[in-house]
Amino acid sequence: MVEKVAADGVESAGEKATLELLDRAVAGMGGQSRTGQHEMAKYVTRAIETGEHLLVQAGTGTGKSLAYLIPLIAHSMDSDKPTLVSTATLALQTQIVGRDLPRLLETINPALERPVNVALVKGRANYVCLQKLEGGFPSEEPSEGQLFSLGEDTSVPHFAASMGGPQSQLGKEVVRLREWAEKTATGDRDELMPGVTDRAWRQVSVTSMECLGAQKCPLAEECFSELARSRAGEADVVVTNHAMLAVSAFEGLAVLPEYDVVVVDEAHELQDRVTGAVSGQLSVAMVHAAASSARKHTAITVDALNAAADRLDMAIAGVPNGLLPSGLNDEQLDCLDQLRDATRAALSDSKTDSSSAVDGGRQLARSRLMLILELCERMLAAKENREVVWFSRNSTFDPQQGYSQPDETAPALINIAPLSVAGRLREGLFAGHTVVLTSATLAIGSAFEPAAGGLGLIGDGAPSWTGIDVGSPFDYPKQGVLYVAKHLPKPGRGTSPEALDELEDLIRASGGGALCLFSSRRAAEEAADAMRLRLDVDILCQGESTMAALVKQFADEPDTCLFGTMSLWQGVDVPGGSCRLVVIDRIPFPRPDDPLMTARSRAVAQSGGNGFMAVSATHAAIRLAQGAGRLIRSTGDKGVVAVLDSRLSTERYGGFLRAALPPFWATTDRSVVRGVLERLGSAKAP
Repeated sequence: MVEKVAADGVESAGEKATLELLDRAVAGMGGQSRTGQHEMAKYVTRAIETGEHLLVQAGTGTGKSLAYLIPLIAHSMDSDKPTLVSTATLALQTQIVGRDLPRLLETINPALERPVNVALVKGRANYVCLQKLEGGFPSEEPSEGQLFSLGEDTSVPHFAASMGGPQSQLGKEVVRLREWAEKTATGDRDELMPGVTDRAWRQVSVTSMECLGAQKCPLAEECFSELARSRAGEADVVVTNHAMLAVSAFEGLAVLPEYDVVVVDEAHELQDRVTGAVSGQLSVAMVHAAASSARKHTAITVDALNAAADRLDMAIAGVPNGLLPSGLNDEQLDCLDQLRDATRAALSDSKTDSSSAVDGGRQLARSRLMLILELCERMLAAKENREVVWFSRNSTFDPQQGYSQPDETAPALINIAPLSVAGRLREGLFAGHTVVLTSATLAIGSAFEPAAGGLGLIGDGAPSWTGIDVGSPFDYPKQGVLYVAKHLPKPGRGTSPEALDELEDLIRASGGGALCLFSSRRAAEEAADAMRLRLDVDILCQGESTMAALVKQFADEPDTCLFGTMSLWQGVDVPGGSCRLVVIDRIPFPRPDDPLMTARSRAVAQSGGNGFMAVSATHAAIRLAQGAGRLIRSTGDKGVVAVLDSRLSTERYGGFLRAALPPFWATTDRSVVRGVLERLGSAKAP
């Protein structure tokens, strides 16, 4: 069921209580209640009371965090299970835990029957491992081409025993991590300021597979990860991420406490994040590294494992990158079958009895073997389980070109991912829980079906759900202009000279203040280089500093421009005149050689649907809306979204894509837009 929100005049006692609490919170935080926020809070409360799933599109500025947090808190007062909030990005997770919830609870605690207990749950690798700090895991140098780095880097000794102290930057980071680990109360990497590199963090953390487990680890009672999970079990509200939600739904592992209600924020990302969390990758180098680790730490014979790896290497040598529509061939499947048997035998040989002493090296070795066994079994059963298999290769940086590209001479990697996550989400997430999914870009036009279908809410046996659009407080037709450069040639490889001329003209008219979003890193860098030669404004480009530093400088300097790729298409919040022009270089369709998108399009077509519209166009529409959403962030903002892709006006699917965008005033007249930008550039309104 899909609804465009309209007040029905009938409110339950729970809805009335929620709205009273919402008004108290908003007033206490110095804000003003909004119609959309009220409607969303009411529908979330109704979903919790009825158990019917809810999809909510809430435009920027609605105040959706409060609109779902208050019903969750109210429900948690009477529930014997925690309620969950899941986010896609770290930024939103940090915002909810560090800003939204503390401010909210400060205002409403007097009206609650008891204090609210909040907990944050992340994957185990996000917490420092005390056992690893104590030397409970061996030092190992990851092999070249290895896809997992489960041991410590031998270039980083335990500096407590070092006479000269660390000399390298990595060594200094590890020393700082060790000092921090003695003081931190949570062991959470995100509380470490300034941060450290991933390589340094691996020296003090373990993955869930590497972990010795609460039953074996001598430091389990002090373990930061275990303590976080214990707190979550006693909490009223638990904040987590989509990856943890995926592991819980797909693997059935107890990584989250039992819950009855979950709000999935940034829900437009759920399908992709879940897919990424359950995708796998296997290489010959992984097998050799696992064999070496097993021989070193368990003293077993690994000849069969190495022989199976060598045979697999020959079977996949020279294969081209890309999707395998018919799956792996018979020779490759035979090699995987042999590798599975060899890995299973190695695991059996490396077992110890329960009375054996804790051995971190053995655990690391066995975790590598278990990962390889799991991947072999998945790849052998890919057809029956409707999983997609493809070959890829690691990229290398080309200093002359200035960007990375696939290295065709590199060893092949075998990838696997589910063709669809809908069925498993239906079983593991929607069954047994009440789920509220929300985002500023969840519907295309008034249709929620594209998003609902990818999540398992469409089709035989699908649970019932309601979709609502609570609108936005912004007056988009008066605040923003959508300009499509209809006269430009259809985009090809690279950025055309005509598109660069158009970009120059737009930025010159606005006097800067442009956020320019590109489909690739190479396109962003080439455009930035070209504009630096042509324009007398500062051009920042993604990759030249940290994202936070770049966005801050862009926000602080009204005439500075920021160029970047997909990570800037969402999450950048710069209200005011510093962002008065958003330029999108082309419609963000998935890459034509994206194996998973290709497989999903073919599957839709084979079942009688339109694969392009169902997959590629839907993917593009949501991301286009996310990019355009960077422009209007407050009621005082004004500006232009300029799309340099003429197909948005000339192709039949253009209307479908435009339906996902905010209802800006639209034009293809270049002179009109130039005039608008010149006025905005002169005003530079905050």
